Amino acid sequence: MTTSLQDGQSAAGRAAARDPPLAAQVCGAAQGRGDARDLAPAPWLHARALLPPPDGPRGCAADRRKKKDLDVLEMPSIPNPFPELCCSPFTSVLSAGLFPKANSRKKQVIKVYSEDETSRALEVPSDITARDVCQLLILKNHYIDDHSWTLFEHLPHIGLERTIEDHELVIEVLSNWGMEEENKLYFRKNYAKYEFFKNPMVIFFFPEHMVSFATETNGEISPTQILQMFLSSSTYPEIHGFLHAKEQGKKSWKKIYFLLRRSGLYFSTKGTSKEPRHLQFFSEFGNSDIYMSLAGKKKHGAPTNYGFCFKPNKAGGPRDLKMLCAEEEQSRTCWVTAIRLLKYGMQLYQNYMHPYQGRSGCSSQSISPMRSISENSLVAMDFSGQKSRVIENPTEALSVAVEEGLAWRKKGCLRLGTHGSPTASSQSSTTNIAIHRSQPWFHHKISRDEAQRLIIQQGLVDGVFLVRDSQSNPKTFVLSMSHGQKIKHFQIIPVEDDGEMFHTLDDGHTRFTDLIQLVEFYQLNKGVLPCKLKHYCARIAL
Repeated sequence: MTTSLQDGQSAAGRAAARDPPLAAQVCGAAQGRGDARDLAPAPWLHARALLPPPDGPRGCAADRRKKKDLDVLEMPSIPNPFPELCCSPFTSVLSAGLFPKANSRKKQVIKVYSEDETSRALEVPSDITARDVCQLLILKNHYIDDHSWTLFEHLPHIGLERTIEDHELVIEVLSNWGMEEENKLYFRKNYAKYEFFKNPMVIFFFPEHMVSFATETNGEISPTQILQMFLSSSTYPEIHGFLHAKEQGKKSWKKIYFLLRRSGLYFSTKGTSKEPRHLQFFSEFGNSDIYMSLAGKKKHGAPTNYGFCFKPNKAGGPRDLKMLCAEEEQSRTCWVTAIRLLKYGMQLYQNYMHPYQGRSGCSSQSISPMRSISENSLVAMDFSGQKSRVIENPTEALSVAVEEGLAWRKKGCLRLGTHGSPTASSQSSTTNIAIHRSQPWFHHKISRDEAQRLIIQQGLVDGVFLVRDSQSNPKTFVLSMSHGQKIKHFQIIPVEDDGEMFHTLDDGHTRFTDLIQLVEFYQLNKGVLPCKLKHYCARIAL
């Protein structure tokens, strides 16, 4: 049956080549005999009808070769047991399944700056947080991690800067920047970032005259209770007071009474009235970030230097900014702290309690033990006997410190003498100059304004300090420190006694052979200062 069918099909193909209408008759006859089910699955029947007429023996040979190829195509396919070894020469021999799966997180390169404008480029995943970037820089530069390192977003064209919260995604922050904007990421310390969690009893975070409550309270409420109200979802305190607001589309500023609630910031159209009909909506927190104004008077014509503003998350021009200005630093700190707490709530507290919970793999297991210096970890010790002891008497501690300083100084002079120093006096002066310049808290020749800027940048927390050269008297030094959100300056005066030079802050009552002894003493003792020295301002290089 198969042989006769193939012969008939070949005859039909040759007839169709000579007379095309004949092909239709053959097909019609076949279908009329009921053989349609045998012919229908053969798609080559119609293809053969379109072949050119064979030309003698050469055409017959070509026809046989094509028929053989068609018969091969009809053979059933056999599955290949080794597909990875029988692939195209243009593809890899090894299958992709033999390799481990690559990390699906995309990586990008970011650039981070320090205070001295040195920078470092980092290749980071797209879901890296601000805390993870800080941790990466801490480990790469071998810094001490005291949970105060912070990433800042700096917008120089409009004079704004803000703290990037530890849980925020850095790539999302960068995606909101315009292509032509020269924005930067800065890496430095910010001691005030979680100060309201560390010392909630400090009154300048929430002054009594700026805090009120929607419901009646029994008795006085402590700052700790106020902080707990901010973190809860049921109750919250209201922050109220006067602020200078810049009018939209104008250069003028207007003093208005504002009220901060969980739903947003409102202002009163009638004096200090809090009635709903007198309150108008000013800004919300969900789609905006809070920024500090760096040069409000110069760039925006603000009446004071204590400015802050709301800026939309998405890229926008200066017209989208909602500029505000407080009368003093205490008022601005209260407003900004309350807005951060209302916006982030418990997330902010978790950042403070669990600083190593990031997305990009920086866990506490891969981090070196934290070493920090605080007032509680500095004590005077006596190692002269068989057993060491803590010196609790401040007078005894001072005398021991002076004796150790003199002994250290003699050793320093002997070391300098081996390098050919001419006289003992020159050795002593050289040692006195070199002893403090290697310390991170000493800043050589910076102005008073520059010292204040550094302290403000690293947080107006009690005890933040630095030591610098005096501009008015080249032979003296100045201790600049923060207390009560104000910066104070104390002159360190040299005193000579029996041919020896000492440094003093209290007209010679307490003397120190060098600045290191002076700083260490006031880290342990308050003395004539308003508080102990706690955190030093340092300029780091990346």
